[in-house]
Amino acid sequence: MKKLKALFKYTLLFKKKYILGVLMLMFIDFMQLVPPKILGVLADSLSNGKASQSYILKYILLFIGTAIIVAVGRFVWRVLIVGTAKHIEYEMRNKYFSHLQKLSVNFYNENKTGDLMALATNDLNSVIMSLGFGMVMIIDALFLSSITIITMLSIDVKLTLLSLLPLPFISLTATKFGKLIHKKFMVVQKSFSTLTELVQENFSGIRVIKSFVQEEKEFEKFTKENLNNFEKNMEYSKIQVIMQPLVEFIASLSFVIFIGIGGLYVIYGDISLGDFVAFNMYIGQLIWPMMAIGFVINVIQRGFASLERIENILKVNPEIYDSNDVHQIKSINGDLAIKDLTFTYPGANIPSLKNINMNIKKGETLGIIGRTGSGKSTLVNLLVRLYNIDDGKIFINDEDINKIPLSTLRRNIGMASDPFLFSYNISENINLANDTLDMESIIKAAKDADVYNNIIDFPKGFDTMVGERGVTLSGGQKQRVSIARALIKNPEILILDDCLSAVDAKTETKILENLKSIMKDRTSIIISHRISAIKNSHNILVLDEGRIVEEGTHETLINNQGLYSEIYNKQLLEEKIDEEV
Repeated sequence: MKKLKALFKYTLLFKKKYILGVLMLMFIDFMQLVPPKILGVLADSLSNGKASQSYILKYILLFIGTAIIVAVGRFVWRVLIVGTAKHIEYEMRNKYFSHLQKLSVNFYNENKTGDLMALATNDLNSVIMSLGFGMVMIIDALFLSSITIITMLSIDVKLTLLSLLPLPFISLTATKFGKLIHKKFMVVQKSFSTLTELVQENFSGIRVIKSFVQEEKEFEKFTKENLNNFEKNMEYSKIQVIMQPLVEFIASLSFVIFIGIGGLYVIYGDISLGDFVAFNMYIGQLIWPMMAIGFVINVIQRGFASLERIENILKVNPEIYDSNDVHQIKSINGDLAIKDLTFTYPGANIPSLKNINMNIKKGETLGIIGRTGSGKSTLVNLLVRLYNIDDGKIFINDEDINKIPLSTLRRNIGMASDPFLFSYNISENINLANDTLDMESIIKAAKDADVYNNIIDFPKGFDTMVGERGVTLSGGQKQRVSIARALIKNPEILILDDCLSAVDAKTETKILENLKSIMKDRTSIIISHRISAIKNSHNILVLDEGRIVEEGTHETLINNQGLYSEIYNKQLLEEKIDEEV
């Protein structure tokens, strides 16, 4: 009962339509009792010789009229119930997607994309099937069966009870198989999620697969997972193919009992021929709901299993959210301070950042450099609260960032890090943060990011579709589009997280030159593995194993003869080697 409530709670938004649809369905089920009665009366009239031509015509017209009402009624309840189920699908899909958008980055680290996609497709469809045709079959199985049995009892109680002896066995069979179906379907959906994840990864990484000639190896992996999915579906199907015929066989026994005993009743005059004909049709009407019980159990159990998987995701609470005591700040100035910040990723044992302290004033530029894995990107990810930190660690305008609304914080920070591009055109990718398309601003941002000339060289210019993940652009072009995407926000704090790694030194210099006037009146943080990108910063932090090991200007750090100087000398040597080559 608890599972049914969980399943049908989604109908509350459309309860009027659902109730109207259910009432129409019940009315049509009731009308289905009329044709057998008409034929029964007509059979009695024919057998005793009282039927006339006009009498027969009257009943034929009555029969046709009833059939028309049933046909129209079926159309209406299908629109009201099945059509409304589609509306629920729309609302559930929106709710699911909206919920996923609110969840933290860590949630996506722990959950596979393929699994989330399977929930939005297969599982959601199973839930809607339960709310649509599942609803119809439940009412047919309960209401139509009930009124049919009552009508049969009015003809002959004993004959009805004998004919319905197999009914309890159908319930027992359905209950037994229902639990097994639920268990097997959960396994099937999990298997499908794994297969979907494998396919998604292959499509996303097709360039790598082809570059390393791994097509055959990946096909073997796919074949293995596909076979596993096939086997799990076969196990599930075996339960179905056993249950359905078994339920149909038990239901057919009712018809066999009636023919044997009902025939004797007519011979001995206990019931009339018309009652036998009507009873025969009622048995026929009853067999479908009885047989449908198995299908209903199958559909509902699939719905339960899928809803359970979806609800498990919907129950996940966002880790990053505005607290109740958040301050209603609409803008931030740009002054940034970090005090004794130590951070450990969820599930990790070793801190990624240890005792970080720094101050940046508005209009200043901070450079950050360090070896791979030293914590550079982690630091800037915390500035936009992609992960939770303790209170009193990071301040903007002397306000704890935990007290600044997320929307305000992220709206005022422009971050160019991951050069991920959506399957839109170039102008839409650059204008991602804005609701209205302002081509003047888009063009200026493209010029500042030194990608304008590349864009206008494309046949469709800014209307060029970049393809999935920006596949039609080079690595450097994608990075520069991501920089333009950050610049068009006109943020108070600008963060460039290693977003110049795929461009040559000449382009890097030009971009940084363009950014000078932009960074003049705002706080800027540049993370780079190239010293050339950060050497003009007001202050430079050198990170190693999550700690600040050096701090100062370029000249100061060179004279310190520490890690910064080591990196600088190494890069100078690499440049000389490149020039000689």
